[in-house]
Amino acid sequence: MRSHLLIAALVAAAITPGSAQQPQFPSEPPKAGAPRDFRVPEARRFTLDNGLPVALVQWGGMPKVRVTLTVRSGNAFEKSGEVWLADLTADLMREGTATRSATEISADAARMGGGLSVSVGSDTTTIGGDVLSEFGPQFVELVADVARNPRFPESELPRLKTNLSRNLAVGLSQPQQLALQKFRSVLYGDHAFGRVFPTDAMIAGYTLPQVKAFHAATYGAARSRLYVVGQFDAAATEAAIRKAFAGWTKGAPAASEPAKPSSVRSVHLVDRPGAPQSTMVLGMPTVEPSSDDFVALTVMDALLGGAFGSRITRNIREDKGYTYSPYSEISTRYRDAYWAQNADVTTAQTGLSLKEIFSEIDRLQAEPPDDKELTGIKNYLAGTYVLQNSSRGGITAQLQYVDLHGLPATHPNTYVKKVYAVTPQQVSQVAKKYLKDDQATIVIVGDRKAIEEQVKPFGAIAK
Repeated sequence: MRSHLLIAALVAAAITPGSAQQPQFPSEPPKAGAPRDFRVPEARRFTLDNGLPVALVQWGGMPKVRVTLTVRSGNAFEKSGEVWLADLTADLMREGTATRSATEISADAARMGGGLSVSVGSDTTTIGGDVLSEFGPQFVELVADVARNPRFPESELPRLKTNLSRNLAVGLSQPQQLALQKFRSVLYGDHAFGRVFPTDAMIAGYTLPQVKAFHAATYGAARSRLYVVGQFDAAATEAAIRKAFAGWTKGAPAASEPAKPSSVRSVHLVDRPGAPQSTMVLGMPTVEPSSDDFVALTVMDALLGGAFGSRITRNIREDKGYTYSPYSEISTRYRDAYWAQNADVTTAQTGLSLKEIFSEIDRLQAEPPDDKELTGIKNYLAGTYVLQNSSRGGITAQLQYVDLHGLPATHPNTYVKKVYAVTPQQVSQVAKKYLKDDQATIVIVGDRKAIEEQVKPFGAIAK
């Protein structure tokens, strides 16, 4: 009992105000050190006789390797009545090759310590994955087999179409996806970039000959690139690449219709009666990554709405409480990009949220940010860039980004320096140059009766 009392007395003495034992904490966090240069190891590049470019990058200390085949085949190459045909093609490719069943593809990849996936994007489809380093050459052969020799089993077509229909139903139930669909359709019309969802009838009507024709038209060596990143036997891997892909035909050139986005100040309402919140997308076309202004535009976006500590987030989330997770973005595709502010706001504050968003845009256009605020945003961008690219997948993604957008090979190693070189005046200038109020397309998914009067001051409401 006496020992318990002694311990209690000692604890009380330790926390008594003014006690000599009380710890002293600094009033400010320590200053950040000088940013380090970000370096991607130089790739060994060569091109096969059939036109397939290859990039090999030795990186990391873990005995794993990532093999990624990027093909210029994606949703951008679909015709107006073929939305998600690229996805169906990719799903069927995963169902077997001329010599392997779907189960054998999975078992072979698992035996190598990894897995193989086929993923569809707007401009590209990727085939590949990560395996243990010793199996790198064998995995190259597996990736080539899936890309070159799909079996396209008709028995799997109904099941995969049912899966697509289910995904469609889920997408159409989400207000964020409905807003995106409307926003893209307004900017791009019937261009492939403006077609987000198919119809149930489209999916139901897809046939195996359509899938085979899409694969034949959009897959080939000359419209693909192969990336190998990690720890691997360079000689054995190169030999495997030359053997596995040597007989692949070049394929048709990757020619997609250029996008010609247009935007005027207008409000588009998608009615969800009784919705407790409004989902909004506000934006306009802007320059794409090959532009000299793009890095400054990226910094501007992060400061305005793209970072958690951004101005719009502080305004309508922290100060006003209108929304929980607003964010802005520069959404890019091949030779195309747009800027957009996204937010889910309470229905009663829909108009007030728009007012504050436009107010923050106007403020940034009128007055450059101070050095302290801009330095914080630069540190955020530099730090996230390094973290995102400190992996096999991150480095592969950077190589893909550089090649798709035609950027200099030095881009990954100079990006951080370019971010830190952006001045407050440049931030304000690109905001004035590209965020033009009179070109803002506004899409709102919500209760029309509750929000229509609120949003009338912000533009003509489209019918």
